[in-house]
Amino acid sequence: MTVYAFNSMDRNIITIIGQPMKLALGLTDTELGLVSGTAFAALYAFGGVPIARLAERVNRVHLMAISLAIWSCLTALCGLARNFPQLLMTRVGVGFAEAGCAPPAHSLLSDYFEPGRRASALSVYSCGISFGYILAAVAGGFVAQHWGWRAACAIVGLPGLLLAVLLKIAVREPPREAQIRAPLSLRVELHELAAVGRSLLLSAPILHMVLGVTISAFAAYGFYAFMPAYFSRAFELDYTTIGFIAAMTGGVTVGLGILAGGFIADRLASRSAHWYALVPALGTLLALPLYLLALLQPRWPGATLLLGSAGFFQYASLGPTFGVVQNAVDPTRRASATALLYICLSVLALGGGPPFTGWVIDRFTAAGTPLALATRAGLLVTLTFFGWASLHYFLAIRGIARALRANHPASRSAPASLVQSSSM
Repeated sequence: MTVYAFNSMDRNIITIIGQPMKLALGLTDTELGLVSGTAFAALYAFGGVPIARLAERVNRVHLMAISLAIWSCLTALCGLARNFPQLLMTRVGVGFAEAGCAPPAHSLLSDYFEPGRRASALSVYSCGISFGYILAAVAGGFVAQHWGWRAACAIVGLPGLLLAVLLKIAVREPPREAQIRAPLSLRVELHELAAVGRSLLLSAPILHMVLGVTISAFAAYGFYAFMPAYFSRAFELDYTTIGFIAAMTGGVTVGLGILAGGFIADRLASRSAHWYALVPALGTLLALPLYLLALLQPRWPGATLLLGSAGFFQYASLGPTFGVVQNAVDPTRRASATALLYICLSVLALGGGPPFTGWVIDRFTAAGTPLALATRAGLLVTLTFFGWASLHYFLAIRGIARALRANHPASRSAPASLVQSSSM
């Protein structure tokens, strides 16, 4: 979870310091969206596949530690960028290195916890995304306010080098439920990836879960990429205050929602597996009107309260969805399943959401709309995607239990040794 927090912090720092960075480097909102979204997502998505295949064979803790050290250095180097191309290329490198986090982490946790506890375990892990956002918002906003955005890149990037050492020392590789023993070859790897793809995409309920989390993430990434800019443009707040607001709305309440979604889904799914789809369906549906109401508030305290409530419900979908994906594939394909899921979350959601929102804002601005109003309009357009996401989760409800039983032997209990090791 701590490594994932640093992963999230280094990923989101560009969002927090986007406004002063835009002014210093002369960026458009579309370019700002590319830097915070597409540039990062380009290799974060596809870099995860070879890293995931490697994670099925080698020590996953070592793999995560090396990746953490690389992306931390590159995040600090973002502060040295003098123009858009330099910043773009550095963010591409950060994206490739950060791909070494989620696939091995999901695989590790799935070896520690039996199927009925994986949504809860992965929700605790996923809280790293909110803790990281808090750190980026508070530390990044404060440092940017007092010492500039370049110093903010260094202050969030360099501590990751120490964490990489601590990870190597403190975390052990758990006993594997299963491990690939076949010789490394392109044919074997393609066969394994095809099997994972069939499990996730050819089963209608699993596919609807994947589409639900992808479309929801598209809206969330697009919204949160420009949420700090919105508070700056609409309410003329300073960066420190905006950082605090971002920490509360995109960190604290989001983290609580992630935890609640995973634990509630695991508890209710002990009676019926359809709760793995129903919990995110209801959460996403409830989040939509709260987000919309937040953008219609005339004062920032009311907007902050509603945004926090919306984030709580929307992010309740993560734990159940990640748990379903891990339970739907064979033990030797879990890291690969996460990598393929993150292709959707990165290429389509992270790579598409921020540029789409920035493009919509630029279109409203080009039509003569004042910048604050154009930003609000762009965010409102992006938020409509939550309704589409909720529909896919509702479509998954009916067949999710049957799909999990048919797709994978993961519905059986984990070996006793693994259950015992999870408490150590």
